[in-house]
Amino acid sequence: MNKLKTGGKNFLHELKHKKILFLMIAPTIVYLIVFSYIPMPGAYIAFVNYNIGKGIFGSTFVGLKNFEFLAKTGDLWRITKNTLLYNLAFILIGNLVQVVIAVMISEIGCKWFKKVTQSVILLPYFISMVIVGYFAYNLFNYNYGFVNSILTSLGFAKHDFYSDQGIWKYIIVAFKIWSGTGYGMIVYLAAITGINGDVYEAAALDGASLLQKIRYITLPLLRPTIVLLILFSLGGILKGSFDLFYNLIGNNSVLYAQTDIIDTFVFRSLVGQYNFSQGAAVGLYQSVFGLVFVLGVNAIVKRIDPENALF
Repeated sequence: MNKLKTGGKNFLHELKHKKILFLMIAPTIVYLIVFSYIPMPGAYIAFVNYNIGKGIFGSTFVGLKNFEFLAKTGDLWRITKNTLLYNLAFILIGNLVQVVIAVMISEIGCKWFKKVTQSVILLPYFISMVIVGYFAYNLFNYNYGFVNSILTSLGFAKHDFYSDQGIWKYIIVAFKIWSGTGYGMIVYLAAITGINGDVYEAAALDGASLLQKIRYITLPLLRPTIVLLILFSLGGILKGSFDLFYNLIGNNSVLYAQTDIIDTFVFRSLVGQYNFSQGAAVGLYQSVFGLVFVLGVNAIVKRIDPENALF
């Protein structure tokens, strides 16, 4: 009880002396409460046979029946594995590429070239995945795609990309990295900018080379940011990039074994049915799995490096 009173006094003291800071974060707090915490009771829809006339809590309770369609198809393990592996590749390779590019750009001395480079790398983030899908089709189409045109001009046989399951996991990862690198790079670039320049000057006086500065100063100081962003990303480890997968693969069933994820599978299964309950059940499954995954990884990080753990 005494601790609660002390904590309350400390909070009021902070609120009194840092009003502007609390005012600045107020919109974010309101946003989280309205869009993240107030809708939480709506997860109950996953356990009822939702009837729009009766409402969520007036609909018939059916327990875990809404989760059965995932398990009954026999595809639950396949789509969960695909989603998990794709997202791990997106997170790990994506963060690696973002760090490398951020470090490279931070070492560019010419300001105008640095700004132009940042803008060019960021541009793909704003391109619609519909356009990316058409772009990929024009690259890999069998009859008149750019890649096959190059192959035939060099004397090689055409390759049917849209019948080759194995190659698409690399194509999907490549497009995802290409699309998201610019946005993620900005975060790391901001973290590098925040590093005290005196540290680099001291290292230069000691005779440190550029690579040594990066290895012994930049990367160690970036580690907390890298760990934090990866832990945040793991929360959505089972939530796939539906727009990317659907626009690249579409309804090509030949590629489903290697490219089908939870989001695309559920879309095809429930399209036209308007079954809100089964859709909510899938969303709950993804969220709970993500929560458990984050807690597990955070526990591992806490054992290895407590200072970089989320909590």
